[in-house]
Amino acid sequence: MTQHTTTNRLAAGILSIGCMIFLFACQGDDTPTAPKAPPQAPQSGSGVTSPAMRAPDALSGRIVETMDSGGYTYVQLERNGEKLWVAMPQTTVAVGEEISLQPGMEMTNFTSTTLNRTFDKIVFSSGRMSQEGAAAAPAGMPSPGASGAGSIETPMAEVHVEKAAGPDAYTIAELHEKKMDLDRRHVTVRGKVMKVTGAVMGKNWLHLQDGSGEAGKGNHDLAVTSQDLPAVGDVVTASGTLYADRDFGAGYKYSVIVEEASVTK
Repeated sequence: MTQHTTTNRLAAGILSIGCMIFLFACQGDDTPTAPKAPPQAPQSGSGVTSPAMRAPDALSGRIVETMDSGGYTYVQLERNGEKLWVAMPQTTVAVGEEISLQPGMEMTNFTSTTLNRTFDKIVFSSGRMSQEGAAAAPAGMPSPGASGAGSIETPMAEVHVEKAAGPDAYTIAELHEKKMDLDRRHVTVRGKVMKVTGAVMGKNWLHLQDGSGEAGKGNHDLAVTSQDLPAVGDVVTASGTLYADRDFGAGYKYSVIVEEASVTK
């Protein structure tokens, strides 16, 4: 009986070791998936940051398909047998052209309403790389500002707009001053529309001024994103979520920005 029990235990031990080796071998073949870190989605769909897109040359390749729509140029790049869709401010390109584009934010399941098409994966680039490898400055895109201060601010104008009413109302200078306390909180601000860039990353980009702040400190100007599209010169009230030090990638960093805002006159 003892010999029979010992034999059974030995067989069970060998089987257990065999199973462990098998499981280890199977796990070794499993390709890990990239961790998902969704940014604020410009439309329906979720965003996934791809480590491969961080290298400047990752958006280089031959254009195999291209189309223009909604102020954007969409290009499908082919490189080493792999294809990738990239969207950038409208630019003249041609099929067969070799091109290098600035890295940007990658989105998955992105729906373009102007094209009535959903892309499984697409990268939003601010445009071409220069021959020296620096980003060219394309027209029509909210431009990154100096020293990480956000987009290039509109020059301070002679504007005097009365502060909005309500417990969550602030002047533009106050939003800059209290940005860390107000980060990810709902705010309301009233100002004059100084600049509008429409249909970029699925939203409209506005610059507001109300006469508060100082040009030298850069706290006179406020970036706002919205589905609403006022005209330059309109005095509007914007209500949305404030984000401090918002970084969209590819150099697009805002010290203060109000997102997903409703904008009314």
